[in-house]
Amino acid sequence: MKKETLAIRTQNKRTDHQEHSVPLYMTSSYVFEDAEDMRAQFAEEKQGEIYSRYANPNVQEFIDKMALLEGAESGWATASGMAAVFTFFGALLSSGDHIVSGRSVFGSTHRLFTEILPKWGITATYVDYYDYQGFENAIRPETKILYLETPSNPGLDIIDLEKVAAICKKKNVIFAVDNCFATPFIQRPIEFGADVAIHSATKYIDGQGRTLGGVILSSNAITEKIKAFARHTGPALSPFNAWILSKSLETLSVRIERHSASAFEIAKRLEQHPDVLSVKYPFLESHSQFEIAKKQMDLGGGIVSFELKGGLEAGRKFLDQLEIFSLTANLGDTRSIATHPASTTHSKLTPEQRKEVGISDGLVRLSVGLEHVDDIWNDIANALK
Repeated sequence: MKKETLAIRTQNKRTDHQEHSVPLYMTSSYVFEDAEDMRAQFAEEKQGEIYSRYANPNVQEFIDKMALLEGAESGWATASGMAAVFTFFGALLSSGDHIVSGRSVFGSTHRLFTEILPKWGITATYVDYYDYQGFENAIRPETKILYLETPSNPGLDIIDLEKVAAICKKKNVIFAVDNCFATPFIQRPIEFGADVAIHSATKYIDGQGRTLGGVILSSNAITEKIKAFARHTGPALSPFNAWILSKSLETLSVRIERHSASAFEIAKRLEQHPDVLSVKYPFLESHSQFEIAKKQMDLGGGIVSFELKGGLEAGRKFLDQLEIFSLTANLGDTRSIATHPASTTHSKLTPEQRKEVGISDGLVRLSVGLEHVDDIWNDIANALK
């Protein structure tokens, strides 16, 4: 079946009530038939639910859908996107291990690499995007993981997944991709050689600004390591949030098509505006990695980044003049959202660090929502005045 059908028709078996929509399994634990059943399940000789921190029918349905959409064998769901990122590294790394990462990463991921993981003797090396030889050169004997965002946040850098996958295979390094901006309806990194796809399900997968969630999709072997770590450290996704996210996947394909179509139109109009210095959008021919984007992405996505003339003050003024756009830290919502990364999501980085990852003082990130595209544009145009 096609992805759109899988997202709708992959669901738990109906109970005796023959419900059409999957019910909520709001329980912390489960009962056993007898003492032997209890022993066998705890010994993992028999499959079943023991405790909702370990497994829950709603959580498993969400994981199963995401694994099918990403082309992964299995996965693990967490309470948030950053919980997924931390759980992935925590499960697979030990003191003395090393990470190679693309320089453009989300602000919290940067702090994880530079402040949190080093407390346990785990280090990271950044490499400039598009420096493929640099990625290979940065890999050491103790390097275990190469990690990337593509498209990156917020600069929308695009990296050739097949090239990096070939480097990782040659060096025997796990290749992990944050696929949050694209979703599996636009890009499936595992098809291009990645070992792991990670999502903040809070973004496009929920798509309506209601809940938090994260998911890690990979091979059974990697998932077993993550499962062993996560069961005892507790970054569990709640059954209610899993139910919401699983239902949201049923509409993700139509939402992402609308997000992408409107964002592409907004990006083209911004390119023609005299107060805009530059525009980044994967499917604009002006994007330096346009050909790679077209090769590995089905659509351009719903995020547009552009640089205003006038720097920091112009960026803040622009946001203050918007009327339809929400000013919030989220993205991927039905409602259009505007963010000024230099003063918000990446404000903890030094000016030099922001410059290294392409975040200028005048950069604005738009998450283009599902409102009518003309209303979205009119709000932007009025704010630019």
